Amino acid sequence: MGDSHDEEAFDGRDRAFMRGRWTGALALAGVLVAVLAGCAHTGAADVRPDADTAPELVPLATVAPGVRQDMRYHGRRNFMGRPVAGYEAARCWLTPAAAQALAAVQRDVEPLGLTLKVFDCYRPQRAVDDFVRWGKDLHDQHTKAEYYPRVPKQELFRRGYIAERSGHSRASTVDLTLVVLDGLRARQVLTGPLADGREVDMGTPFDLFDERSHTADASLAPDVQRNRRWLRALMQRHGWRNLPEEWWHYTLEPEPYPQRYFDVPVR
Repeated sequence: MGDSHDEEAFDGRDRAFMRGRWTGALALAGVLVAVLAGCAHTGAADVRPDADTAPELVPLATVAPGVRQDMRYHGRRNFMGRPVAGYEAARCWLTPAAAQALAAVQRDVEPLGLTLKVFDCYRPQRAVDDFVRWGKDLHDQHTKAEYYPRVPKQELFRRGYIAERSGHSRASTVDLTLVVLDGLRARQVLTGPLADGREVDMGTPFDLFDERSHTADASLAPDVQRNRRWLRALMQRHGWRNLPEEWWHYTLEPEPYPQRYFDVPVR
């Protein structure tokens, strides 16, 4: 989400923003390289280069090609209603460890007639900054009915739906759901409507700023609660921690770069 209930809005971490750059040779090979910054956060995005650390990010498609990608912030189907800064391509990038862990989940769900679908993966810091600018513009509310119908926009920061830092910028967090490939097989583990080619019913759409998006929200239908619990248990088996405020949000544990924030555009 952007950054709806992200870890940074709830755990109060106060860390440095990190930035990166592409190296020419690796860019030609399609590998994202981030050069990090090593400075304390002082309220604004104070970023300085750190040439000694350049962690490599990888495209998920090369590790888990079966995972579907619906990268919402590259287009207009998101809570801002427009492409977000830093998303120059509709691609999912992750740390190698996170990509491998997600590939392991995909191997588990495919025999059950399911596949993963990711909505967001690595998120550049400039995208988070774009979210913040949008959150402060109280005149722009054209997506309210779809994404935050029960929350006044002026309260998005106070309630933690928008934050100045995001775990996504550390490149080991994903927003995802399940899609049905074979409803008969999927019915072995999930309940509710399971139509081939459709997303599993999780009760709310991705990026809804609402308490109904909380993973354990007890007000939802029993089928929805079961489906959310099953997805959470599946992800946990492969080292992923769910953010309780968002049923779709998972972070790999341990994170390879738990205190660093990248700012290389998605290309």
